[in-house]
Amino acid sequence: MHQRVKKRFYLDYSILIPYLFLSILGIVMVYSASSATLASKGLNPAQDAIKQAGFFIVGLIGVVFIYKMKTANFRDKKLIMTGIFLISAMLVLTKFSNLGTSGGGADGWLRLGPITLQPIEFLKVIIIWYLSYILSRRQNLIARDFKQAIKKPMILIGGLITLVIIQPDNGGAAILLLIALVIILASGINYMYTTVCLIGGVTFSFLAIQLITLTGGFIFPKRFGYVYQRFRTFSNPFIDPLGDGHQMVNSYYAMSNGGWFGRGIGNSIQKKGFLSAAQTDFMFSIVLEELGLIISIFILAVLLFLIIRILLVGIRSNDTFNSLMCIGIGGMLLIQTFVNVGGITGIIPLTGVTFPFLSQGGSSLITLSVSIGIALNISADEKRKQFEKKREIAYQEHYALQLVQQEEDKK
Repeated sequence: MHQRVKKRFYLDYSILIPYLFLSILGIVMVYSASSATLASKGLNPAQDAIKQAGFFIVGLIGVVFIYKMKTANFRDKKLIMTGIFLISAMLVLTKFSNLGTSGGGADGWLRLGPITLQPIEFLKVIIIWYLSYILSRRQNLIARDFKQAIKKPMILIGGLITLVIIQPDNGGAAILLLIALVIILASGINYMYTTVCLIGGVTFSFLAIQLITLTGGFIFPKRFGYVYQRFRTFSNPFIDPLGDGHQMVNSYYAMSNGGWFGRGIGNSIQKKGFLSAAQTDFMFSIVLEELGLIISIFILAVLLFLIIRILLVGIRSNDTFNSLMCIGIGGMLLIQTFVNVGGITGIIPLTGVTFPFLSQGGSSLITLSVSIGIALNISADEKRKQFEKKREIAYQEHYALQLVQQEEDKK
């Protein structure tokens, strides 16, 4: 009987090490970005960094717990539907109860005693999980009738995204929709759908921006007026440097101050009251200012390496569920990185999305840690399958040689 190899020997360090590096760097940068503001208020300068470290420890425990789980548990429909129900309840409470709190123009936070959660962060993983499960079980139907295969799942996903839109959090809703599209397009559908979606998406985005600009935001109801202001100032924030363009202008100053090599950790100018949300949405601007362009590119390269590694695990997997889960997680990280960096550099309008692992945010860091735990577990599962297959082939070859040897001995 074959001796069973312990799971820790299948641990994918090419995923684990970048996660640890980015998360620990995030704690350092949260302290650097928030300490001056906290000290000016007479608070503990390390307060936010301590919280971030606490969330990192919780997330790390989650990584260990999820890694030790059997991958079969990820395919438990009751568990998935329970997760959907809980997140839906949290979104409803966030919007329609006194437990919800506002920020950035949206009622996106749920206060439970001393803990404040952002349900949309957890919803990202739930959508990846649900679509990976349901589409992996409908591969035959996808081949026969793609529209019928995704009809019911998309109704459910549409309902969840609607709960986010009414917060209102249009940027978050757009990211959720993009994550869902990534998984659907990777589910085995005809490549023509992918081509049409890409061309249609780019065309629609361009026309929408032009329409919003030409109409002066008239197409938006009053409660969505802030969306127009973001579109108005993202291409040239200097038209209103003291108003809607204030954040972007100071983000540009921060990046300019950093130059190639940065001002050094703790020496940012813009974090000292000029750039609000420095430790959250604009964390990468502070990274550029304090660490410089070269180190910032290296950090982006580490994150990109992590994303590519997770995507490769999914692409190489012969198990549809494993494949879609990893592609969804890698796609989520890539989309979030692009939206954040694109927002602070003026490529796209700001959406209030944090930079993965570095920005302050307990819900975000825990969600990302859970995602990394799932990716590590799936990677280990794929390595185990490959190892057992090779070992079985080796035993069969060895057995065949023994039979040949026995036949020769008889002669």
